Amino acid sequence: MNLIEIAQKTRLASRQLTLLTTAQRNEAIEAIALALENNTEEIIKANENDLLQAEKDSISPALSARLKLGESKLKAAIAGVRDVKKLADPVGKIDLHRELDQDLILKRITCPLGVLGVIFEARPDALIQITSLAIKSSNGVILKGGKEALNSCQTLVKIIQKALENTQVNPNVVQLLTTREEISALLKLDEYIDLIIPRGSNDFVKYVQDNTKIPVLGHADGICHLYVDEKADLNKAINIIVDSKTQYPAACNAVETLLIHEKIASEYLPKIATALQEKNVTLKGDEKACQIFDLIPIIEEDWKTEYSDLILSIKIVDSLETAINHINKYGSKHTDGIITENPETANLFMNQVDTAGVYHNCSTRFADGFRYGFGAEVGISTQKMPPRGPVGLEGLVTYKYHLVGNGHICATYTGDNPKPFSHQDL
Repeated sequence: MNLIEIAQKTRLASRQLTLLTTAQRNEAIEAIALALENNTEEIIKANENDLLQAEKDSISPALSARLKLGESKLKAAIAGVRDVKKLADPVGKIDLHRELDQDLILKRITCPLGVLGVIFEARPDALIQITSLAIKSSNGVILKGGKEALNSCQTLVKIIQKALENTQVNPNVVQLLTTREEISALLKLDEYIDLIIPRGSNDFVKYVQDNTKIPVLGHADGICHLYVDEKADLNKAINIIVDSKTQYPAACNAVETLLIHEKIASEYLPKIATALQEKNVTLKGDEKACQIFDLIPIIEEDWKTEYSDLILSIKIVDSLETAINHINKYGSKHTDGIITENPETANLFMNQVDTAGVYHNCSTRFADGFRYGFGAEVGISTQKMPPRGPVGLEGLVTYKYHLVGNGHICATYTGDNPKPFSHQDL
């Protein structure tokens, strides 16, 4: 099959999905979870083959970390599938029910987008998350994983499609592309694809955004900040910073820049830096920070860099306002946080920092659809228009206006003596 035929089959299968009940789609999602559990050994073996090839190809440590799908990560992904099954059906919800006039009734009803095009580097667990969310929301999905994850993705899609054969969901609702050339072709299929979701490096996401007319849900950078205020608790600060940087440094929600108020810098910075160095973090600092602790002098480009590694930039600031201005200038509108015991300062920070996720006294690593209770996420969006932040099911539906009348015409409500609308919510 060529790509257009694949897209046509996926669209047809997605339309068939809209005819199924919530229970039928949930049964299909459970079938996928069971199949993944029953084929754990095969999935991990395929992933190990990918990792061996990736090592030969000398891919970056960050990409290798995203690629690895060990038993614990696979279990978490399967748990996410089952969490999606438990979520309320996002399709068919009436969020507006209004009488315009007697027997003229308006409803706004949620409906699926249609077909999703998901392109990702490494991250085979993303394939699992997005497939379950797509089926739950009655969308078809065309997946294109990076070449480094080819064995993993082919194995996962084979298992998922086989599981769907014994359900009411057409297996064609999930498709996998395998060649690099298909990416540019996929981006041109605006007639068949309703949303592109890219998951990968900054350059990769920017490439997708710049080369398609199809709406794109995603973020190009994950330059996250933490600001340690003068009223911060040192123990909290150390634990939060170390977790934000080291718990999974390859993640887009790992902190890349640390801002510290100058009034506490002399006391706090050495203790924070020591804790980070014990975790093998390379530390860079501005002039003031380097005067307090032995750090690598920073350059301007560092403030704009998503390291995705055990590297952290540190800046000493003279005020809350300076911290906010730095974040709004250099941040990627992903996730930024403040550590302080002053609720008024925290409130100012949270209202003035322009970011999808703004946190107080907790790790930036919480920016995740699974941790938010979305079951899984299709991606993280840093755009201003909704959906924003970690995107779950709500990002995969739109709505239609249903208007039912009884011979009503607009002329009745215009002219010299127009009839008024009742506009009564039902």
